[in-house]
Amino acid sequence: MGSLTSIGISGLNAAQIGLTTTSHNITNASTPGFSRQHILQATQNPQFTGSGFIGQGTQISTISRAYSQFLGAQLLNAQTRANELDAYSTQIKQLDDLLADPTAGLSPALQDFYNALQSVANDPTSIPARQSAISSAQSLAGRFNSIDDRINEIRGGINGQIASSVTAINGFATSIAELNQRIALAQAAGNQPANDLLDQRDQLIGQLNGQLRVTTLSQDDGAINVFVGNGQPLVVGNSAFRLGATPSPDDASRTEVTYQAPGGTSLRLREDTLSGGTLGGLLAFRAQTLDPAQNALGRVAVGLSDAINDQQALGQDLTGALGGNFFAAPSAQALPGAANDAVAAATLSVTLTNPAELTTSDYNLSYDGSNYTLLRLADNQSWSAASLANLPPPGNPQGFTLADSATPPATGMQAGDSFTIYPTRNGAHNIAVALTDPRAIAAAQPMRTTAATGNAGTAAIDAGRVTSTAGLPLAASPGGDITLTYDAVNLVFNVSGGPGGTLAYDPATDAGGKTFSFASPGGFTFRINGAPVNGDRFTISANPQGVGDNRNMLRMQQTQTANLLVGNTTSLQGAYAQMVSDVGNKAHEIDATNASQQTLVTQVESQRDSFSGVNLDEEAANLLRYQQAYQASGKMIEIASKLFDTLLALGH
Repeated sequence: MGSLTSIGISGLNAAQIGLTTTSHNITNASTPGFSRQHILQATQNPQFTGSGFIGQGTQISTISRAYSQFLGAQLLNAQTRANELDAYSTQIKQLDDLLADPTAGLSPALQDFYNALQSVANDPTSIPARQSAISSAQSLAGRFNSIDDRINEIRGGINGQIASSVTAINGFATSIAELNQRIALAQAAGNQPANDLLDQRDQLIGQLNGQLRVTTLSQDDGAINVFVGNGQPLVVGNSAFRLGATPSPDDASRTEVTYQAPGGTSLRLREDTLSGGTLGGLLAFRAQTLDPAQNALGRVAVGLSDAINDQQALGQDLTGALGGNFFAAPSAQALPGAANDAVAAATLSVTLTNPAELTTSDYNLSYDGSNYTLLRLADNQSWSAASLANLPPPGNPQGFTLADSATPPATGMQAGDSFTIYPTRNGAHNIAVALTDPRAIAAAQPMRTTAATGNAGTAAIDAGRVTSTAGLPLAASPGGDITLTYDAVNLVFNVSGGPGGTLAYDPATDAGGKTFSFASPGGFTFRINGAPVNGDRFTISANPQGVGDNRNMLRMQQTQTANLLVGNTTSLQGAYAQMVSDVGNKAHEIDATNASQQTLVTQVESQRDSFSGVNLDEEAANLLRYQQAYQASGKMIEIASKLFDTLLALGH
């Protein structure tokens, strides 16, 4: 009877464990990351007799969890990409809303400024119109400043979120390391899987992967090692390493991620090695959208100030003086590397030379002791030269020139020195209006042309255009004039004053118009057409009474539609519109991709849940099944007891 009783007891134990496991599944049906558990039941070793092997009941060999490593890996990949896109989408929507705002954007202020310039051109003697132009310029500069300030606020917000993400990553790493130790101890003691602990660890790895894409490697003792970046270990066994979020030593306004290596060494992690998750999305948005957008905005500011200042310098104000700067011109920035030689204390001078050649990229300049290397960070295009004068290379200009300082105590760049160059990053922040006196707007040109009243031919000279003010203004007296007198015999204009010499002009071929240029004094281009006769005269002279002259203001107003940027292919308004379009298109792309990725996550989660999740209907059926098995085993023990009682009765 003992064998029958023990068999029944084994059945009771198995059914009880089955009931307990099923109850555990039911109560954890809503627990995140929980994998359905089930018992693996097997027969006990049978007893050999002369009649054969007699069964000895059942046993529970293990309790396993329904877990698919393949589906788990798929879900991790889908979730880390979804979190990356979600973080990117959240940030780019802020930037898109800022730039595309029809009232707070740059376009209205830019249009108002040029409308004010047109008003000055319409009435160059009007002080109110001139004051309005200065006020509109100040509003435009203020709009540049405010948009740039908002971009910097977004940048500051990203810095804070990077720090928060790194803190979360470190917390998950510590928890995973602790679970590694508990799992190793639990499984070593009973040689059975610690299912609930394994689920908890998988859940933590999923949450860690939601912050930053990681790779994992399982160990023989049940521990999982976790790696980030280019393979830097974040968790090894029961040891957790830490990431840091610190201001970049090369640019304090930029938070970067560091790896705290054993021994206390802090290593800077390259941003392009940190992908996936919230942290990867923040870093990708900053590098791929925020930096280029701020640089593009700065480039528009540089292009505007350069064009207006250049034309202002070619003009003459109401007092008769040559024009000074209209805008305080933005300048480039060069930040020394943290590892630069402190004794040499080299400084780098970056001079903006041509806005049309400026890109929206940042640059890095390094020196190895023999050659300088300039790296364009947007596409990793690099150029090397033995002299800074050849960087950027003449054949591929970037809109700026470089020079290092050797003024004591600085001694120039040393081997190993580097600089981060921001040609346009601060353009929108630094632009300001230099003029305060409305009379100082140079609406007139400092030179004028006139035809002698006695000219008998049909020739005419246009108003001309000043291209350089070197050597100007011409003296207001007749002695400072340049006179062109036509010689019909030799078919030339004899030039007296100025550069002197002659200008060939044949009415037979040139009557439709011929353009001439003087390089000194000043730079001056003019056009003559028609048929002069012998003795006809034209005069180029100073313009002391040119208060009503609007020629320079018209030229200034034309910079609105001139192609000044992107290799002289795009206007100021066009460059800004392109920037807004780029950000808007990227925002739409990220939003669409994010929606698609979220759908993918839902699909993979459904597949995972179908395999690992708890089905309450199935578990309810299991309860009935194990209940019946328990009752049947109990009945078996009851029968064994009655049989034993019968044997005892026979003995009496």
